[in-house]
Amino acid sequence: MKNILTKIFSSKNDLSSKEVSFLEITKTTKVSDLFKVISNYNDLSEIRYVGGCVRKILNNEKFDDIDLATNLKPDEVKECLKNNNIDFFETGIDHGTITARIEEKNFEITSLRKDVSTDGRHAVVEFTNEWTEDALRRDFTINSIYADKEGNLFDPNDGVKDLENGKIEFIGDPEKRVKEDYLRILRYVRFFLNYSKQEHKLNVKKIIKQNISGIVKLSKERLIDELKKLLISNGFINIGNDEFCKEIVLLIFPQVKNIDIFKKLNKNYKSEILKKDFIFLLSLLIIDETDSTEFFLYKFNMSNEAKTRINFLKEIYDKSNDNYTFSKNNLQKIYYFQGKSYLLDVIDFQLFRSNKKNNKLIELKKHFEQLEKPLFPIKAKIIMEKYNLKEGKELGHKLKYLENLWVENSFNISEKEVENTFLS
Repeated sequence: MKNILTKIFSSKNDLSSKEVSFLEITKTTKVSDLFKVISNYNDLSEIRYVGGCVRKILNNEKFDDIDLATNLKPDEVKECLKNNNIDFFETGIDHGTITARIEEKNFEITSLRKDVSTDGRHAVVEFTNEWTEDALRRDFTINSIYADKEGNLFDPNDGVKDLENGKIEFIGDPEKRVKEDYLRILRYVRFFLNYSKQEHKLNVKKIIKQNISGIVKLSKERLIDELKKLLISNGFINIGNDEFCKEIVLLIFPQVKNIDIFKKLNKNYKSEILKKDFIFLLSLLIIDETDSTEFFLYKFNMSNEAKTRINFLKEIYDKSNDNYTFSKNNLQKIYYFQGKSYLLDVIDFQLFRSNKKNNKLIELKKHFEQLEKPLFPIKAKIIMEKYNLKEGKELGHKLKYLENLWVENSFNISEKEVENTFLS
């Protein structure tokens, strides 16, 4: 085993915006509790970091989730957590995964396993004590690297070497790996765009194309979850320059048709687009003049938040094709009635889709970012007393008229305008 602390990789990460290592992560997060209780369960029990967090630390990437592997069986993990008063959820118990929760942070702990049978979607697993067996059932070499709390690496598939050389290698037979779980096709795209320094292997391209139809076996939830990981990854902006990855994504998600936005993205916007969330990025890709947006949201049963945000952007997009302008007046209406986050969505959508440096719109964005939402100064109770009015629909209509007028006038209104409204 190799020690990460002696490797060339620098260990800068976002856990607290400082130099970190596995050892420091173990010391500075509550994962230390899990290492302690599981390691002390019996004389043979072990626990290690695995998967994405290991890969990302080695590659100087930010990460949020910490995944762990142990040679304890799921029932033993549960017993261990119970005995130490650590909350947990049986999120994936059939596949050996227990989610421990400590101080509002989740840690997935998965027992070592090997696949007994697969159907392209799910695997029937058998638990094992062998770390190598667990490593051999994983998809790519760069995802089969383990590290103990001190950073000693267990890397039976040479994943570290492949990560250094930018090689996306299936473990064992690529076709077998793909047929075990067709989601690996989309995962291949994500890892290739983020880590590869090589060309696609011809046999891998052939295998993926021959098996792309297997995607229909997968649940919509798994597909959307993987699409989310793909879109928010730093490598996604490279998809416009990779015809094979682009082709695969469009075969799986034909409504995501605006991928070329990323091919010709203005260099001024590249760093900004990496900060955007999944829903916004999805809106960039699916909104157009057709019914693609509506169909996608329905087909994949997107959340109400996603539907509301994307449909609002679609509405503004349709208006922009019908003489709608992104004037300060129109933008402040969105700011006041829909909120700052919706306004920033609208501005960024227009900037990224037009792909032109629009200094006026950029200045307006800065203006609204700094602006605190003003309060409508006219109160119903005061108006009722001053003009001897009763509560009712007419009063409500006039107040709404004045509120719209106030917004139209950049949040200003004169006493005369108020008087004219209530004395007319």
